[in-house]
Amino acid sequence: MALGDAIHVKHGFAFKGQHFSDSGEFIVLTPGNFYEEGGFRVRPGKDRFYTGDIPEGYVLEEDDLIVAMTEQGPGLLGSSALIPEGGKYLHNQRLGLIQERNGLIDKKFLYYLFNTKAVRGQISGSATGTKVRHTAPERIYRVRVTVPADLNEQKKIASILSAYDDLIENNQRRIQLLEQAARLLYREWFVHLRFPGHEHVRVVDGVPEGWGRKRLSELCTDVRDATDPKTLPPETVYIGLEHIPRRSITLNDWGSAADVDSTKYKFAEGDILFGKIRPYFHKVGFALVDGITSSDAIVIRPNGNQLYHYVLFLLSSAEFVALASKTVREGSKMPRADWKFLLKSEFLLPPHTLLTLFSDTVAPICDQLRNLALMNQQLTQARDLLLPRLMNGEVAV
Repeated sequence: MALGDAIHVKHGFAFKGQHFSDSGEFIVLTPGNFYEEGGFRVRPGKDRFYTGDIPEGYVLEEDDLIVAMTEQGPGLLGSSALIPEGGKYLHNQRLGLIQERNGLIDKKFLYYLFNTKAVRGQISGSATGTKVRHTAPERIYRVRVTVPADLNEQKKIASILSAYDDLIENNQRRIQLLEQAARLLYREWFVHLRFPGHEHVRVVDGVPEGWGRKRLSELCTDVRDATDPKTLPPETVYIGLEHIPRRSITLNDWGSAADVDSTKYKFAEGDILFGKIRPYFHKVGFALVDGITSSDAIVIRPNGNQLYHYVLFLLSSAEFVALASKTVREGSKMPRADWKFLLKSEFLLPPHTLLTLFSDTVAPICDQLRNLALMNQQLTQARDLLLPRLMNGEVAV
């Protein structure tokens, strides 16, 4: 059947830019709030709020189904998402609100249906525009799909796929909590200087007795191993700035070497990647696997295992990112951190015993972060393999 037999697509409202704000009650959604593979994306620090008058019918409710009508980023056109919370998000003009009609398709099944290659391919194939591609309700209505006639069967399929998503979301929450615990420990010991036994240690000019000051270049090395991605296996992991999350050290998203062509830099499992363009975006994390990265990221390797975890949390700290942000050239279209300046900057270096104690404490946390992130990669792959087979009836429910 054609999707137009089962759904109506409602256009969003053109909210006025003069009422956009960095804070407020309502968030204006954009295609940037979608993941490429589908799903709702919260963007702390990047989402825009709206303080103007809001017409009736454009505040979204929980579990409303929306679709990206504009390809703001590669692969986003036609991506769908379910609204996680009602009374907070605004239905913007570049999004379509999917409303079921005639009782032919279950909403959650429809969400997964939109994220199949068959549907996304048809939406992409009928899109218009050159630099920025668009779709329209009429084009979506013409998309042809094959779905089980039984709504209960549709709900069973959605339930199976939802179980994967629930596990992924639960692991992501655990990652956030573990990272928070490790960051708090770093700040307590090495920023506020409330490390074990601090009561008995004198601090002179901001330096506790037994500590020292070292240039960053004495703590770590930037690795510049350039390579042509065309010479690598196409499945080689590629991490660009678009894959590095903000304020999270777990680099659990990536593409492949087949997607890029210009010179890249190799990194090894455990290396630290620092996004040097607009460093205030706070894109710093450790690699879970070997791969290649954009020349807009710095590949950093701590000088020795004992320094590893200290350097990781130093480079990802709010204090270091703030310092890096001050080194960018004002007025530049692509403001970059001055890495040479940062290498010459001095930082506190705790004594051997405290470094060892910190590593012994946070190393198991980093191991858990890696395991949870890789588990999510496997769950995502399994779900994506199962999705089309469930949809076309190849796998019975």
